[in-house]
Amino acid sequence: MRKTLQRCIAAAGVLLISGPLTAAEPAPQTALDLRNTVTGEPLDLSLAKPEGRDTPAVQHFLSTGKNPYLEDKSCLARGESLFLTACSGCHGQVGEGKIGPGLNDNYWTYPKNVTDQGIFETVFGGARAQMGPHYGDLSLDDMLLVTAWVRHLYTGPVEDAPWLNAQQKKEYKPYQLGEKFPPGAPGLCNTAPASSKSAASTGGVGAATK
Repeated sequence: MRKTLQRCIAAAGVLLISGPLTAAEPAPQTALDLRNTVTGEPLDLSLAKPEGRDTPAVQHFLSTGKNPYLEDKSCLARGESLFLTACSGCHGQVGEGKIGPGLNDNYWTYPKNVTDQGIFETVFGGARAQMGPHYGDLSLDDMLLVTAWVRHLYTGPVEDAPWLNAQQKKEYKPYQLGEKFPPGAPGLCNTAPASSKSAASTGGVGAATK
């Protein structure tokens, strides 16, 4: 029995010494000074999920602080799906607020959330109360998609929506329950070749219906 135990201990030691070591994923490079919404400490992007770190949208955001998915109709259905899974339990199906605050009006618990960088920081690193960090369940790309959907849920005055550019402000309409998005809409999330888009257009309407 003692010899068996000794062999097990020895084997464990070999595994600890010579077993494969997984190197930590390097943090994505960013020009932004990303800070925790509550503590003000720098965010550690190396904690982000390995997938979805280097999409064109993430690269654009990390260099400019601007979310390119905003009002991109090819991406909104994806953002809605992520929101319903990860956020609606606390914030409501249309951001009306439940356990957590509402997200579809012009009042923000954390004023910095009117910026793309601010709302990303809050989603990534969490906030007070039950709002924990989401870097464990959402990729960086997912966070941009879901915050783009949060912006789309907005029903407040357009003048209180600084995340919209001039053209988006001209086209702004408050969110209406039951909106649908056409399949094959041009944008960052639709990279299928033209023939595939044509075929998809006969397959029904991509829904954003609640």
